[in-house]
Amino acid sequence: MAQQYQPGQRWISDSEAELGLGTILAQDGRLLTVLYPATGDTRQYSLRNAPLTRVRFSPGDLITHFDGWKLTVREVDDVDGLLVYHGLDAQNQPRTLPETQLSNFIQFRLASDRLFAGQIDPLSWFSLRYNTLHHTSKQMQSSLWGLGGCRAQPIAHQLHIAREVADRSAPRVLLADEVGLGKTIEAGLVIHRQLLTGRASRVLILVPENLQHQWLVEMRRRFNLQVALFDAERFIESDASNPFEDAQLALVALEWLVDDEKAQDALFAAGWDLMVVDEAHHLVWHEDQVSAEYGLVEQLAQVIPGVLLLTATPEQLGQDSHFARLRLLDPNRFHDLAAFRAESEHYRPVAEAVQELLDEGRLSPKAHATIHGFLGAEGEALLAAVNDGDTQASARLIRELLDRHGTGRVLFRNTRAAVQGFPERQLHAYPVAMPEQYRDLPPGEKAELYPEVAFQAHGDTTDDERWWRFDPRVDWLIDTLKMLKRTKVLVICAHAETAMDLEDALRVRSGIPASVFHEGMSILERDRAAAYFADEEFGAQVLICSEIGSEGRNFQFSHHLVMFDLPAHPDLLEQRIGRLDRIGQKHTIQLHVPYLQDSPQQRLFQWYHEALNAFLNTCPTGNALQHQFGPRLLPLLESGDSKAWDALMADARNERERLEAELHSGRDRLLELNSGGAGEGQALVEAILEQDDQFALPIYMETLFDAFGIDSEDHSENALILKPSEKMLDASFPLGDDEGVTITYDRTQALSREDMQFLTWEHPMVQGGMDLVLSGSMGNTAVALIKNKALKPGTVLLELLFVSEVVAPRSLQLGRYLPPAALRCLLDTNGNDLASRVAFETLNDQLESVPRASANKFIQAQRDVLAQRISGGEAKIMPTHVERVAEAQRRLAAEADEELARLTALKAVNPSVRDSEIDALRKQREEGLAMLDKAALRLEAIRVLVAG
Repeated sequence: MAQQYQPGQRWISDSEAELGLGTILAQDGRLLTVLYPATGDTRQYSLRNAPLTRVRFSPGDLITHFDGWKLTVREVDDVDGLLVYHGLDAQNQPRTLPETQLSNFIQFRLASDRLFAGQIDPLSWFSLRYNTLHHTSKQMQSSLWGLGGCRAQPIAHQLHIAREVADRSAPRVLLADEVGLGKTIEAGLVIHRQLLTGRASRVLILVPENLQHQWLVEMRRRFNLQVALFDAERFIESDASNPFEDAQLALVALEWLVDDEKAQDALFAAGWDLMVVDEAHHLVWHEDQVSAEYGLVEQLAQVIPGVLLLTATPEQLGQDSHFARLRLLDPNRFHDLAAFRAESEHYRPVAEAVQELLDEGRLSPKAHATIHGFLGAEGEALLAAVNDGDTQASARLIRELLDRHGTGRVLFRNTRAAVQGFPERQLHAYPVAMPEQYRDLPPGEKAELYPEVAFQAHGDTTDDERWWRFDPRVDWLIDTLKMLKRTKVLVICAHAETAMDLEDALRVRSGIPASVFHEGMSILERDRAAAYFADEEFGAQVLICSEIGSEGRNFQFSHHLVMFDLPAHPDLLEQRIGRLDRIGQKHTIQLHVPYLQDSPQQRLFQWYHEALNAFLNTCPTGNALQHQFGPRLLPLLESGDSKAWDALMADARNERERLEAELHSGRDRLLELNSGGAGEGQALVEAILEQDDQFALPIYMETLFDAFGIDSEDHSENALILKPSEKMLDASFPLGDDEGVTITYDRTQALSREDMQFLTWEHPMVQGGMDLVLSGSMGNTAVALIKNKALKPGTVLLELLFVSEVVAPRSLQLGRYLPPAALRCLLDTNGNDLASRVAFETLNDQLESVPRASANKFIQAQRDVLAQRISGGEAKIMPTHVERVAEAQRRLAAEADEELARLTALKAVNPSVRDSEIDALRKQREEGLAMLDKAALRLEAIRVLVAG
C-alpha cells in the first residue's frame, strides 16, 4: 500500500489557505515538510494531525500549468501515489499535466463542493463570514493598522515617529526622545506595525540586563507581543539545535551575550529582520578604542537589515559618542568623524534661522542669508514669499529644510520643551529624627542608605522588635495616608523586603488597605495587585512597590508619590517619578520624601535636589554628573566633612547649569519639528480616538463569541468576563485562558486596569478569531427561506460571495491594495444581479432557517441548475474583479512611484537616504505588480434562498 504522503504531491493548508498550493518535500519520522512555492514559505507538521487537504481535481475541472496554459480534465491516473491529469488544452489538443507541474496559484471552489456534498451551515455563520471579510478588508486598508491597538494613550509625536519609521523597508534609525517621552512605546509601535504588515517577521531586542523585565512587560501588556526572554539558563536547557530559531521575537541581555561566544554564533545563524538596541549610549566607541558591546552590535548591524537604536542622550556624551551611534546605522554615510563635525556645524545656523522664523514669524537679514546659502538659487522664490508674509510659504520652506537636514531621516528627537502636556511637580520634604536602634548598629552599617535592611539582616528579631515598630518614617507614612484619606498613593522603595515589611506595618498598625508589588511576584500576581490599587471603589489606597517591581508600569491615575527611601542613581529617581509624570497626567505631581536627619539619606536628598534639581525637573545631565562627581560623592555621603560637601555641591550645581545651557543652545528645532510630525501625528490621534468611539468591534465580537460558544457576562462598567461554554465549538479559539478572561473595549479603563485584556481590531483574540472564521469552511454554504410578498413562492435566489485573492509574501503588503473584500452577487431566476438594489443586511432580516435535511434534499434536486447559475455568477462578478485588480495595480504603482521620486530627489540633497532603501522599494514595486497580475477570483460562499 502506498504511503499517504509522497514527495511531489500537492496539498493545501486548511489553516493558511493564503499560502497557495503546497508541495510535499519529505516525510521524516513523525514530521512532514511542505513547501509553498507561491510565498516561499516552508512548514513542518506532525504526521498524525497535519492540517492539510489533498488537492485532487475531477473530470470537467479546468486546471492551470505553472507556465500558464490551461487544461480541461478528462481522466485522472494515480501513478505511484502521484496524480497525472489527461485532457484538452485551450486549442482542444490532448495534453498531460502531472500534479507536480500544477500552478502554485490555483484557487479552489470549496464552497460549491461543500454545498453539493450536503454540508450546509447555519445562517448565522454565513453572516459572520460576510462581516469578517468586511472588517478584515477595512482594517488592512486602514492607516491606523498596527498603531491603534496599543494599550497606551494615543500621543501625536509617538504615532508620527512610529508610522514614519515602520513604513520604511528595513528602517535604520536612532530614537532619541528625552526621558519620559516614550521611546519604548515608539519602538513597540514600530515592531508591531512591521510585524502586522509583514515588513518584518523576526525581531531581536538587545537591552541591558536590568531592563529585560521592563521590556518583557511593556511588549506583552501594551502590544500583546509574546517575547521570548533569553538568558544563559534558557539557552543551555533548550533542546533545539539553535534556540534562537524557535523565537519570532527574542529579548536578550547584552551583557550575557558579550560573554557567551556560543550564544553569539547561534544568534548570528538565526537570521533577523529587525534589531532593537536600548540604552545605546552605553555602547562605547572612540577612533582608537571600541568596547566589546559596541563591536558586537556593529557586527550584528552589518547583517541585520533593520536597526533601531534607543537613547535619551544622543549628544549629551559629546559629538564623538553621537557619531558612534549614527555610524552603526549607516557606516557608509557616517564614516569620518571630522567630516561629521563640519557638517553638524553647517546645519546649526540653519536650525537657528528656523527657530527665528517660528518665534518671530519672519527672517532677519542674517537668517535669510543663511537659508539662501543652504538652498541656493532654487530657494529664492520661496524666501521672497516668506519675506512677504506668506504663511504657506513659511510652512513649505520648513518642509524643504527638513528634507535636507543632515540627520533628519535617521535621527528622531523630541524634547519636553517641544512636546506639551506634562504636569508640574511639587516637592514635600520631611526630615525625621534618626532612631537610636539605627545608631547602635555596628560601625559601617549605620551609614547605609537603607538602615532598615541592615537592621533586619543584623540578627533575629521578634515581631515586637521589627524595624517598622520604631522607624519614624513609618509613623509619618501612616499619618500622611490618613490625611490623604482615599486618595491613591504610590509608595516606592529600593528593596522588595522593605516593600513587604511596609505592607505588614500598614496592616498591623493602621488597617489602611494596601497592596504590594515587587520582583518576586509573578506577572499575574503583579497584575492583580495593580488592579486592586486601580479600583476606585473597593481598591487599595496605597500600592507599595520595590524599585525593579515598578518598571514599565503606568500608575498615572495617581498623582501622589512617596519615596520611602532614595535610589542610588539619578536615572532610577527619574524612573520612579516617571511612573506618574507622563503625558496626559491631569494633576500636579506631589512628591513626598521622608529622610532621616544627619544621615547619608539627608545628603543624598540634598545632592538630588540642590545639585541636580532632579525632583522638580527632568535631569538630562544626571547620568553625566553622577559619573563625573561619583568618586567625590560616595565617601562624602558617609563623612561629616561639611566644607568638602559644600564644595562638591557648588561644583556639581555649576557644572549642571553649564551642561543645561549647552544642551539648550544646541537644541535643533529643525530636528524637533521633523520628529514631532507637524500636525500629522495629531491627525492620527484624532483618527484613533474616533475609531475607539465606534461600536463595530463589540457588535462583531459578540456574534463571534456566540458562534464559537464563548459565554460573556458583565464584570463591571465597560468590562466583560469571557468563559468557554459547554458548547464551545473550537478549542483552538484564542481566548488566552482556559478558565476565562476579563476584557474591555474602553481605552481609559484598560490603562488603569492592566489585569483586563484591551480588545481592539489588532488584539490576538480578535485576529485569531477572524482567522478561524476565514481559514475554515464553516459558513461558506447556507440555505434559507425568504419571506417577501413580492416574490412568488418557490422562487430561488442565489447569493454568491467572491473574493479577489492574491497569493504573495506578506512583506509585499498587497492586502493594502487588494484586500479580501466580499464581492457580492444576488442572482434571480433570469440571471440578473440584484445585489446593488438589495443590501446584505436588508436581505438578512427577511430570512428564516431551513432544516438541514430539507435543505440538502432541495440542493440535490436543483444541482444542475444551481451549478450553471454559479458559473453565471462568476461571469457577472468578473468585470468587478478585473477593475479592482487594475485599480490595485494603479494605486501600488502610483504610491511606489511617488515615494521613489521623493527619495531619489531627496538623495540628491541628503545623503542619509540609502541606495538599498531605493532599490528595495523598486523591487517591491515590480514584484507586487507581478503578483497582482496573478490575482484570481475565488468563490468564498454560497447562500441559496427559496421564497416561501
